[in-house]
Amino acid sequence: MSQALKLIVGLGNPGDKYSRTRHNAGFWFVEELARRHGGTFRNEAKHQGELARVRVAGAEIWLLKPTTFMNRSGASIAAVANFYRIVPGEILVAHDELDLPAGVARLKFGGGHGGHNGLRDTSAAIGADYWRLRLGIGHPGHKDLVLDYVLQRASVADERAIEKAVLDASDLLPMLVEQGAEKVMNRLHTQAERGN
Repeated sequence: MSQALKLIVGLGNPGDKYSRTRHNAGFWFVEELARRHGGTFRNEAKHQGELARVRVAGAEIWLLKPTTFMNRSGASIAAVANFYRIVPGEILVAHDELDLPAGVARLKFGGGHGGHNGLRDTSAAIGADYWRLRLGIGHPGHKDLVLDYVLQRASVADERAIEKAVLDASDLLPMLVEQGAEKVMNRLHTQAERGN
């Protein structure tokens, strides 16, 4: 990671109704980071989201949960990025990923949105050159089933797998800050191969 990480965004939908759905895996990630690193989310109406500030490996990082609902995430991300003068290459967006099995996490830079409405709106707002943490949730098998699938709670086994991926990715955040993305990409890839 050539640029220092300054903002980590979790994508999801606000409210108790959605809190444990597959689509909120990104929220689970930033909530775990706040727990570990002593951050407290506060609602920031001007940024259309909840913000927390944490210190990881000596670096100050903002955590953001947009409260705009998934399809309008970009407005919140752009508001925070503009206010704190954060460029896209300093942003990591954590999101649910249909194309990976539950329990698998992958890191990538840039690229398309893959049909994910939260990423589509984010890229429309800030461009596509930001980091993504892809948290696998599995696929229901047919595209017509996707909407109901992502807005439902996962099976017990899948939920445990997704939570483990969130914990594993959270473990690697200090490495991401100190040593960069390549090391973390290799570590996540190796964990998946080992089935850890």
